[in-house]
Amino acid sequence: MWAEVVKLAASTVGRVGSIAIVVGISVVSGSMLLAAHSTDPQLLAKLGPVATGDWHGFLLGAAQITGAGGLGGFAVVLAWMFGREFGDGTITGLFALPVRRSSIALAKLVVYGAWAVAMSVLLGLVLILVGTIAGLGALSDDDWATLARQVALGVMSVAITLPVAWAATLSRSVLGGVSVAIALVIVAQVSVLAGLGGWMPLAAPALWAVSGGSEVTPTQLLLLVPFAGAAVLATALAWRRMQLDR
Repeated sequence: MWAEVVKLAASTVGRVGSIAIVVGISVVSGSMLLAAHSTDPQLLAKLGPVATGDWHGFLLGAAQITGAGGLGGFAVVLAWMFGREFGDGTITGLFALPVRRSSIALAKLVVYGAWAVAMSVLLGLVLILVGTIAGLGALSDDDWATLARQVALGVMSVAITLPVAWAATLSRSVLGGVSVAIALVIVAQVSVLAGLGGWMPLAAPALWAVSGGSEVTPTQLLLLVPFAGAAVLATALAWRRMQLDR
């Protein structure tokens, strides 16, 4: 795990991904907050509930952005963590280590999960800073609950993106994992339009955060557990059975 921490910390992808998730989402959310003070009725109509220009609207906009953009940012980093071993040719060295390849895969997932959780918490803190600078005042109890759902959304994005690790392993490339990441975002959006809502694990966290928890039940959120477990198991088995000539 220490080796995977060093890889991620020293990588350009890890640094850029961290900045894109924390700074990028904060800047876009702040821009929507500024737009909420516009007098253009068409612009305000497009903003929807975000147009309130208060903590609730600001955090709601951040949750909407995190639901798609955050998921994509997390998935790209995960695809790199697994796909780089094949692209850089370091996979042959991993075969020579006295460590089970499945253990290496699990270590990557643990490090990825810890990083993603840290970024989610940091994003929540930066959003508080942005809102305070914008003069939104003190957060109410409901605002703190909305912020907690925002952080939880980032954490649950870890479970949603886990199939990317399996895809990057099977395709033996970063692009394979990124392609699946794009597909996950599309499937999540389409499932909401199709009315699946909370019963689709890919869409449930974002829908839960945006609706304030009213449109997704705890049972539906718990579907993330078997979804994530299956992805972890598939990735570990793929690394365990991996052959250099395939």
